[in-house]
Amino acid sequence: MKKLTLILIFFIVHSCLFAQSFVANYDESKVPPYTLPDPLIFKDGKPVKSKKDWRKRRKEIFSLFEKEVFGYSPQWIGSTKSEILSRKDGALNGIAKRKEVRLELVNGNKTISLNILIYLPKNSKDVPLFLGCNFNGNHAVSTETDVLIPDSWVGNDKNLHITDHRANPEGRGKEASRWPLKEIISRGFGVATVYYGDIDPDFDDGFNNGVHQLFDVKRDSTSWGSVAAWAWGLSRVMDYLETDREINTGKVIVMGHSRLGKAALWAGAADERFAMVVSNNSGCGGAALSKRIFGETVGSINNAFPHWYCMNFRKYNQKEELLPVDQHELLSLIAPRPVYVASAAEDAWADPKGEFLSCVFASPVYELLGEGKFSASDMPPLNTPVLGTISYHVRPGKHDVTLYDWNCYMDFASGYFKLKR
Repeated sequence: MKKLTLILIFFIVHSCLFAQSFVANYDESKVPPYTLPDPLIFKDGKPVKSKKDWRKRRKEIFSLFEKEVFGYSPQWIGSTKSEILSRKDGALNGIAKRKEVRLELVNGNKTISLNILIYLPKNSKDVPLFLGCNFNGNHAVSTETDVLIPDSWVGNDKNLHITDHRANPEGRGKEASRWPLKEIISRGFGVATVYYGDIDPDFDDGFNNGVHQLFDVKRDSTSWGSVAAWAWGLSRVMDYLETDREINTGKVIVMGHSRLGKAALWAGAADERFAMVVSNNSGCGGAALSKRIFGETVGSINNAFPHWYCMNFRKYNQKEELLPVDQHELLSLIAPRPVYVASAAEDAWADPKGEFLSCVFASPVYELLGEGKFSASDMPPLNTPVLGTISYHVRPGKHDVTLYDWNCYMDFASGYFKLKR
């Protein structure tokens, strides 16, 4: 209790001091001139001319993101064990089959457990599946009263108060609007989700909790933070999915909203088994260009959430011009696989224009790889998706995931996977 009290005091004081010093820019006329690194120029200045060249250049860019932004994730040499906790045919009023799986990650005498909630169309196996982390526990995704409640750390979306308690039934269905399960299943998709706090609790305790504790690794300025841990956890869920005969792991779409959108992008970059990546309102450190210094910035994110990224990322607080990478290159790392970026018009903190411009400046890599050009150079009107291997839309409203967003993602994935409507 004493430790938790000290953590709480730290966050309150830290948040107050930071709020006094940071003023976000929401004025396009105040966006400074900036130069973006070219993903198709090697660090020695030579141009990337072929797909073979790109694989080499991709390693350079990926290494920079590891070293300067997300941190290096340790190699996984442990083992995994899975246990089916529950099965239910006729879930969601008869249209789905539901399964809850406990996945144990074991490294020596250390074990972490993740609970995975899976919904699949009742009479189909070979379907695309959306995989993503949730914020409040698997029971918050579904209104079904028998979905298990997590027994790990549960905080809140804004993370202003650090708590260490078990979830309670009052949170059931809290995120249901962000996970329209019936609509997703009815469109012929599956869903798998895992509570992000099972992977790594979202507060700064010196990286002694969550999956970090599985490794006896001395931390330095390049060590992984929580965003990389959440991404790493999604890859371990993918390990399990590859053993599940009911799931076609060639059609797994990794998806995330907000901070979990940042994690989804890094998961898609780090793990090429994911067939498609969806970023919903991921903002700074996700899809938005850092060098625009609009809305949330590198300095603001590192000060408010010092555990999200590696310590090296702090070198660029208020010095974004020195960053050797920017977020269009994060999208480029996903190429030639599809990536869908979505913004909300009232979510200026996440910089919708910066998210859009990342799509524009990632386009040359997709073109080199034969995937066509991103077909817009100016921000599209609201509710007018720009579709291609790189896709983008901006909708009315605030920072959230809506049914409109999901319908856009499903429309796009249906075309990509050639699903019948």
